[in-house]
Amino acid sequence: MITTTPTAAETRARAATRATYAAFLWSGVATSSWASRIPQIRDALHLSPSKLGLVLLSIAAGSIVALVGSGHIVARFGSRKTVAAMAALLTVALAGAASGYHFGVAPVVLSLLLFGFANGAWDVAMNVQGAVVERAVGRSIMARFHAGFSIGTVAGALLGALMVTAHVPVTLHLALTAMVVGVSTIYAVRNFMPDGAAESAPDEGGGLRHTLRFWREPRTLLVGVFVLAFALAEGTGIDWISISMIDGYRTSAAVGTLAFAVFLAAMTAGRWFGPDLLDRYGRVPVLRALAVITVAGLALFIFGPNVLTAFLGALLWGLGTSLGFPVGMSAASDDPRFAAPRVSVVASIGYCAFLGGPPLIGFLGDHFTVVKSLVAVTVLVALAAMIANAIKPLPATATSEDPAGVKG
Repeated sequence: MITTTPTAAETRARAATRATYAAFLWSGVATSSWASRIPQIRDALHLSPSKLGLVLLSIAAGSIVALVGSGHIVARFGSRKTVAAMAALLTVALAGAASGYHFGVAPVVLSLLLFGFANGAWDVAMNVQGAVVERAVGRSIMARFHAGFSIGTVAGALLGALMVTAHVPVTLHLALTAMVVGVSTIYAVRNFMPDGAAESAPDEGGGLRHTLRFWREPRTLLVGVFVLAFALAEGTGIDWISISMIDGYRTSAAVGTLAFAVFLAAMTAGRWFGPDLLDRYGRVPVLRALAVITVAGLALFIFGPNVLTAFLGALLWGLGTSLGFPVGMSAASDDPRFAAPRVSVVASIGYCAFLGGPPLIGFLGDHFTVVKSLVAVTVLVALAAMIANAIKPLPATATSEDPAGVKG
């Protein structure tokens, strides 16, 4: 049997691949750990659905602030330093939210603003690194990096369900989680690869000003709207499934968190096995089919007669939304020279779903119940199916000819 010794470049790429998986995974753990304790914090602060929506809005507001300039930030400091710094900030923010709710709404809102800022910049940076690694290994693995995020969210949700069942205080649970996430991420990203072209391109022609010019690209904006629709479906599931189960189906908090875990597990499976479907059938047909599955899952969750159909709906909902965000990131990264600014634009638009989603669902929940308010999500998912042609891979010649006229 003949064995070959990996070259230095292959060894570096493998280490960067593991580090990128770790960055996605720990980001997921932090996100779902917070989400798993939303019902308890909601009850402690005596928040109505609309008021809870406004509190959750602070996460999206912080993310938007970070995302608008994150392309320039990543281009200047690199994805490794950006993720490490944001992991440290997220640790402080999550620990602040964990203790701040004892003192009122204001400390929670401030902590969640910082949480959103850290999460937004972290998100762009790790997606840029994911594109770098994807090119280095020569395989389509971006969706599997996002599966790593989903694995983290499942782990965080299941741990959250265990903490709720065991009556572990919210403060202890989230503070310890914050410390583990921060330390583990900072250690892991030491093996990130240099960003290369993605790092240098945005500085051509004037730094931040040059980066903001990518907001004029029609394809990039359409990809952003596509991502927005799937982000709304994904974010609504993360923020509202547990509460919808508790309030709409009269389940216990543990059952509500379990439904949340089912949603995340389905999303994880879709992201892990989805790349094979993308390679075989292409981005557009696969994502249109997943949009239909998302609508079917939402319909079962909203209109199903019992808890069992709600769980089935959560499963289809998670499966259907699985590839929307990662495929959008891949579409934004088709040209490696401009990956950072385009990912920044697309992620910024996508995060508008997290900005507008919580208050929208909360407002509608006050009038029609939280479960029925989820009907609004299906409208944007249908829109995503209609504009899915925007995510077609760029032609090989386009990546070398500045297709969107950024230079002109």
